[in-house]
Amino acid sequence: VQLQASGGGTVQSGGSLRLSCDADGNASIRVMGWYRQTAEKQREFVASRHRNGDTEYGEAVTGRFTISRDGPKNTAYLQMNSLKPDDTGVYYCKAEIWTGFGYKDKWGKGTQVTVSS
Repeated sequence: VQLQASGGGTVQSGGSLRLSCDADGNASIRVMGWYRQTAEKQREFVASRHRNGDTEYGEAVTGRFTISRDGPKNTAYLQMNSLKPDDTGVYYCKAEIWTGFGYKDKWGKGTQVTVSS
């Protein structure tokens, strides 16, 4: 299973972007989530969504970002509103994928998000 993240770009402060993460194949995915890597911090948790609908958000994005998921398509979206320069970074998608023996984390390549002041 491969994960493909898209939707990154450059936006002014206060703007919005929507990221997508597509998982190919028909894998059973328990959780899909987003992390980001900024210049100042280690990889930081952004948001996740369990297939049962439960969601979690990092403190820095709560109230501004929304994660959703299209289950049949194994696609996750991250709607990012009220973007700030501190949100600049490379955003990575992660999925917990059933391997037949257990769940395993799979990472996609990142997509760059740049927020200008």
